[in-house]
Amino acid sequence: MNSKPVNVQKLIFLILILGFLSCKDQKADPTNHPEGKELDIEHASGFSITQYENYSILKVHTPWPEAEKPFVYLLYSENSKIPEDLQYDQKVEVPVESIVVTSTTHIPALEALNEQNSLVGFPGLNYISSPKTRAQIDSGRISELGQNENLNTEVLIDLSPDLVIGFAINASNSSLETVQKTGIPVIYNGDWTETTPLGKAEWIKFFGALFKKENLAAGIFKEIKEEYTKAREIAQNAERTPTVIAGSMFRDQWYMPYGNSWQAQFFEDANADYLYSGTQGDGSLSLAFESVLEKAEDADFWVSSGQLTSYENLLSESEHYARFKCVRDKNVYSVSLSTGETGGITYYELGPQRPDLILKDLITIFHPGLLKEHELVFYKPLN
Repeated sequence: MNSKPVNVQKLIFLILILGFLSCKDQKADPTNHPEGKELDIEHASGFSITQYENYSILKVHTPWPEAEKPFVYLLYSENSKIPEDLQYDQKVEVPVESIVVTSTTHIPALEALNEQNSLVGFPGLNYISSPKTRAQIDSGRISELGQNENLNTEVLIDLSPDLVIGFAINASNSSLETVQKTGIPVIYNGDWTETTPLGKAEWIKFFGALFKKENLAAGIFKEIKEEYTKAREIAQNAERTPTVIAGSMFRDQWYMPYGNSWQAQFFEDANADYLYSGTQGDGSLSLAFESVLEKAEDADFWVSSGQLTSYENLLSESEHYARFKCVRDKNVYSVSLSTGETGGITYYELGPQRPDLILKDLITIFHPGLLKEHELVFYKPLN
């Protein structure tokens, strides 16, 4: 007579136990705590972006060489729900509507994203070459902020931008620290620390996240990469591999890029034999003139990043330059002949963002006829 009630009680108990275990399993289910989605960064090593439902985390791993730790930046939209225990160095509301940048290498990214109108201040306006941004300067929409190492913080604070993009060679920048104390967000951009051409160009995705134009930035980089890859493949069809030297003299020392630098990567991809390709290091090689002459007297080409503009200018510095075969053959090319209306050198502004154009210039120089439709953009022969 009592067996049925006992079975019912056992059944109820079993159901409760299963229900409890089910609840435990449900809480432990990792899908209830979805992880962020990391944005695809193919070539750049200096930053990463992880997107969550209501915000993104932008990490700048190398704001400057040998930085001790990365900077973590929270990018959020208005009314976003942010976890209370989330740790970060700075937060920025996106999309950014007004911005100050501190390097000319940032200008092309703004223009490519159609955000040049967002720029309200810059240190050293005469260095900017782009006609689009110069039009903004001429109309008075962009304020002069002095020098990057010594910003006019009073003017900058009066502008009250949504964001300042900093550029620094080390952890000491008192001007940016002063700005940050006023409540204006400052984040660092380390595009210049990248060691490959495509790595530098991919920093457009950094700016894409700030303006909530991630897809546009990814599409722009994809096109640049495709053009670069196509040009590199064409260069492999060249009949010969010319020898090349680079750099320029300064105070009795010839400064040459190391073989593991982004400049040297261009020579390899353009199918040229860079005579210092076997060297490795940061910064630039510092060499005595006699040392370079001994190694590179018969080099086919000299590609200069210095202030050279003519052979007269070159030989007035030293008549010994005439001992180089590339000087006698008039095969010296310089970036100093391509400038904006106020004297800014376009190579230092647009070059890092458009490595495909640099590579096409070098292929056209080293292998005439391979790229029949390309006209030199940055490198021009000395007058």
